[in-house]
Amino acid sequence: MTFVRRFIAGTFIVLLLALGTLVWHAGWTLRATLANDVAAVLQREARLVRSALDADSTGWQEIVRRYSAATGNRITLIDRSGRVVADSDFRPGPLPAIENHADRPEVRAALAGSVGRDVRESETVGRDLMYVAIEGGPGVVRIAEDMSRATAIVEQVQRALAGSALLALLVGLVAASVAARAVARPLVELSGAARAIASGSPPRFPHSGIAEIDSLVRALREMHQQLAARFEELRREKAESGALVESMVEGVLAADARGRISTANPAARRMLGYDLEDPLPDLGELFRVKAAREVVAGAREGTGGQSRTVMLDGRTLLITARALPAGGVVLVLHDLTETRRLEAVRRDFVANVSHELRTPLTSISGYAETLLTDPPDSATSRRFLETIHGNARRMQRLVDDLLDLSRLEAGRWQPEKTDVDAAALAREIWNGLADRRDARGILFEAAADPEVRLSADPDALRHILTNLLDNSLRHTPAGGRIGVAVRADGAGVALDVSDSGRGIGREHLPRIFERFYRADASRSREEGGTGLGLAIVKHLVEGHGGRVAAESEPGRGTTITCWFPA
Repeated sequence: MTFVRRFIAGTFIVLLLALGTLVWHAGWTLRATLANDVAAVLQREARLVRSALDADSTGWQEIVRRYSAATGNRITLIDRSGRVVADSDFRPGPLPAIENHADRPEVRAALAGSVGRDVRESETVGRDLMYVAIEGGPGVVRIAEDMSRATAIVEQVQRALAGSALLALLVGLVAASVAARAVARPLVELSGAARAIASGSPPRFPHSGIAEIDSLVRALREMHQQLAARFEELRREKAESGALVESMVEGVLAADARGRISTANPAARRMLGYDLEDPLPDLGELFRVKAAREVVAGAREGTGGQSRTVMLDGRTLLITARALPAGGVVLVLHDLTETRRLEAVRRDFVANVSHELRTPLTSISGYAETLLTDPPDSATSRRFLETIHGNARRMQRLVDDLLDLSRLEAGRWQPEKTDVDAAALAREIWNGLADRRDARGILFEAAADPEVRLSADPDALRHILTNLLDNSLRHTPAGGRIGVAVRADGAGVALDVSDSGRGIGREHLPRIFERFYRADASRSREEGGTGLGLAIVKHLVEGHGGRVAAESEPGRGTTITCWFPA
């Protein structure tokens, strides 16, 4: 039942009880008042009758009939024994047998010296009568008056009051309905405001003019403001946490108690081979590697944090799993692939440097020991010293290249760009290699598009061309060809250094720019290479914001292309 109906029903019951009590009490009071008035009148009439009685009892019947005719009331004279001696309802003469009245309440009271009064149905006339008796005459003078008129007056008044009460009840119900709706309207609006708060919509708070409801509205408004502030703080913290997780280089996965993935940042998707839009399977089906599944199972069983390094689709991942307090698991994936690769590069670098240095050091040590322990003739000594000097220069070149490469990789070098004539610079460098090229009859050609301007650091470009031409010269057989070309290429300038040498196998091309990597290690060492030239070229070109690439086929030569932005 609604508040309005409850309020109207309650008001109806209260008004009905109140008005019913009012009508009843008004009738009762009026009846008592009329009874008292009638009793007072009857008492005065009894005194008049008593004063009119003479000593001769034979005339009493006539006297009571005369007074009864004047007043309309029944008058009865009763002696002290209770015998009726005169009654206005009977004709003059001997009275018929009438019941003894000694036991009548009003008679007993009058004989006792007070005014007797009683209202009852008369056995003689069959109506309610009021009896008033006083002492006098033969013993008691009693007057009775019919109460029908008084009862009619009371009933008439009660009917009038009942009509007024019914009207008042209707007016009260209408007023209660209006008041209930006036009270219910802001309550209904408050309920709507509470539902709006629960759904996250902006609420509308009512103004009722009722102090208690307005106090509730103020409390609800303050609660809404506090909730909004707290929700905003939670949203901000969630957004910050989400941004932090999204920006992490470590992969983060969170699953609920049923194993469904609830959080997966881009790093985790990338490590597991899923795009951002791809749906993720449940945690139990996410990993195909047994070791990874064991880590997840251990965390879900509540055995504490679990960590293990696993190989997954060519990646080395460190998986750390921990159970969540409310059920579920959170996984953190560390991609160790690059770390392990760098560790391998470092080990290879140390091994390569040691190997590159050991060969000339062994040669230097051997020849020097021979010179010290068993000095040969002057021609042999000179040959030994030239070998020692050559190996020392080779070690010097290796150390210089290592220092240059270290400086480039550390980012401490910045190019100072200017317009450079790359073709002229290539011819100049080629002329410096005359002692090595003339005997082999290698043809050299350098050409540049006259409309192309190459912007680069001159010293860096000299170093690049020196390394590339030296490589080409070492790998090109006698009678071969080496060429340098400068051309426009998209938004930049391409510098091509090509040769007709023995070429490089396709499987070696992705790695030729790594330090100490040789497609044919034995022949490169025999020809004096350090294994760092192409790595230095790559870093110098990339330091200009460019890129380097190689094209080659065995037996058909090699072309190294350095691209510089315009």
